Amino acid sequence: MKVIAAYLLAVLGGNTCPSAADIKDILGSVGAEVDDDGITLLLSEVEGKDITELIAAGREKLASVPSGGGGAVAVAAAPSGGGAAAPAAESKKEEKVEEKEESDDDMGFSLFD
Repeated sequence: MKVIAAYLLAVLGGNTCPSAADIKDILGSVGAEVDDDGITLLLSEVEGKDITELIAAGREKLASVPSGGGGAVAVAAAPSGGGAAAPAAESKKEEKVEEKEESDDDMGFSLFD
């Protein structure tokens, strides 16, 4: 991952075709280990390709991967249902927090006494 991140940082810095030396310089500047095999593999895979096209292709592939569980669906559906559901959920959370604070006072002592 750090080799890919260094490559992308070089591209963001204006170097459209970073070399192995460029990637090594970036990794060395933060004290990270340099993996020559990883750099060689990455450069062979992206050689002659546009980085924006590679990112777009990766996003398409990632969109088809299941994100695991019904929780994501419920969270995504809640905002589209209207503004009333969100404040009601927030007030329930606030009530729970207040209850916890009140129960601390019932113990009869404070941490700072």
